[in-house]
Amino acid sequence: MSGIANVFKKLFGLINGIRKLILNIIFFFLLIVFIALMAADEEIIVVPENAALVVQLDGTLVEEETWVDPMDRFINDAFGSSSVAPETLLSEVIESIEKAANDDRISAIYLDLSGFAGGGMNKMQRVGEALLAFRETGKPVYSYGDYFSQAQYFIAAYGDAIYLNPLGGMMFEGMGGYRLYFKDLLEKLKVSTHVFKVGAYKSAVEPYTRNDMSTEAREAGQELYDALWQDYLTTLSSQRSIAPGVLSGSISDFEALLAESNDDLAQMALNTGLVDELMTREAFRTQMINLTGLDDDERSWRSIGHHAYLKAPDLHFDREQHAEPEAQIAIVVARGMIVDGYQKQGMIGGDSTAELLRRARLDENTKAVVLRIDSPGGSGFASEVIRQEVLELQAAGIPVIASMSSVAASGGYWIAASADQIWATPTTITGSIGVFGLFFTIEDALAHVGIYSDGYHTTEMPILDMTRPLPDEAKFVLQKTTEKFYRDFVAMVAENRDMSYDEVHAVAQGRVWTGAKAQELGLVDELGDLEQAIAAAATLAGVDDYAVVTVTPELNAREQFLAEFFGQAEVYLPAPTTTRTIDPVKQQLMGVWSEVEMLSQFNDPQGLYLLCELCPQP
Repeated sequence: MSGIANVFKKLFGLINGIRKLILNIIFFFLLIVFIALMAADEEIIVVPENAALVVQLDGTLVEEETWVDPMDRFINDAFGSSSVAPETLLSEVIESIEKAANDDRISAIYLDLSGFAGGGMNKMQRVGEALLAFRETGKPVYSYGDYFSQAQYFIAAYGDAIYLNPLGGMMFEGMGGYRLYFKDLLEKLKVSTHVFKVGAYKSAVEPYTRNDMSTEAREAGQELYDALWQDYLTTLSSQRSIAPGVLSGSISDFEALLAESNDDLAQMALNTGLVDELMTREAFRTQMINLTGLDDDERSWRSIGHHAYLKAPDLHFDREQHAEPEAQIAIVVARGMIVDGYQKQGMIGGDSTAELLRRARLDENTKAVVLRIDSPGGSGFASEVIRQEVLELQAAGIPVIASMSSVAASGGYWIAASADQIWATPTTITGSIGVFGLFFTIEDALAHVGIYSDGYHTTEMPILDMTRPLPDEAKFVLQKTTEKFYRDFVAMVAENRDMSYDEVHAVAQGRVWTGAKAQELGLVDELGDLEQAIAAAATLAGVDDYAVVTVTPELNAREQFLAEFFGQAEVYLPAPTTTRTIDPVKQQLMGVWSEVEMLSQFNDPQGLYLLCELCPQP
């Protein structure tokens, strides 16, 4: 026994020694960075003359970045790992392009799309419109790729020229998606699924009750994706002259074009007008050096990334001549799934988002509020908490405009419904006016392994205990409360949209629509993006001279210190050397995990959810 004890003692000592070594390495690494920050002067970012602005789109385009603790972010960047999927803030991309258009130091834009994963048609179109405005100044926009995904190509098409690696390729896969269905798995695990819903098209719970897509879900998906795909093709055709066969979606057309190009994907892309020239990386680098001149330090073309560019001093800005007006249009961003309580950025918390709206209301300079929504919905209770703050703003005489981004459906539509005006883009995914409840019990699974639940309770009221079967009486009560919630949803929309109950019910039942179709149906007032919504808010408020202010969550003292400290420390980190291209296997696994993770976000106190099943997570 003593020998075994000595082995474990030595093993524990080894593990403890390794732990101390790792902690010491991290400590001294942070200490060195801290000393460097204290000793160094504030680094001034210099924009090279005749430089190309590198617009680097990593991961997904988002309205609001997901919150990551500053210390975690720094350590992840330092060691080349990441706890969240990459994101690029849309507003920063637009701001950098608009600023560069009037900057004599910027001679061109290079679109770095190798790590871009998409992010909603309306967001990509906003980037495209900014690129077109930049090109009107006479400055070119270029992109180069080893391979272009569908989303990457959409952005590249707004440029002057697209270059492709001779071993690269491009094909259009269309729009749509596949879900995982768990009915048989749950039955094999002896898990009982209890569903309560209203709306023939409300198919969010289908993965837990079926092994395939219902006819209603397929019908809704077909109409939605066909409309979005047609908009994609129309926009693309307006930017480039592309052979119709490559856009037809027919595999026989694709095979014929590929055969004509000797089965060479890159040559086919050139022959069909998808790209302008096939070029090696070195040839493209040489071309850019000829355009911008040689950066002696980098031994490449003169450039500056759009993140650094926004931090560089603005030579044309005179603060004394540009005093901020007192009147403010406040923007409150609601991005992500709606859940109960306080949540960090990237998730909509009923309490936290309501607090942002309340802060805007209590600011005497706020003349109007734009609620920018990018959400597939979620908790019904949390959605109502947010909507109540919209009503409080209106009671205070402050108009509210709901501005829908890529997605504003189900709970996302609930929080928009009471606004003075609802604005959407033609490709916004909205509607999904329906309700469901979902509850699992595992009494059969426990019994299968010899575990049973028993006890005493003083009433016959339904108790949601996952270890016990759900009585029929409880199912009846839960279905009735779900139906009541749906009636309240439809009635609330009818009251705010000046429609009858039957008119709303006819376009509700969980059905999903594009923004353009939603306007036809009376669910949306106007078509336009954030800028148009802000202008409409100013008109309603009766102000001409105003500042646009985004209301953001307040950081506590610790978060503020870490954000400032590690934000400066990131300047001293070496550039990452890992590849930024998208790993298709990892992307598939993340999709599977997101299906499971969504269940952990169901925290509505009443167990009722307003969630769009066809909507992508923004």
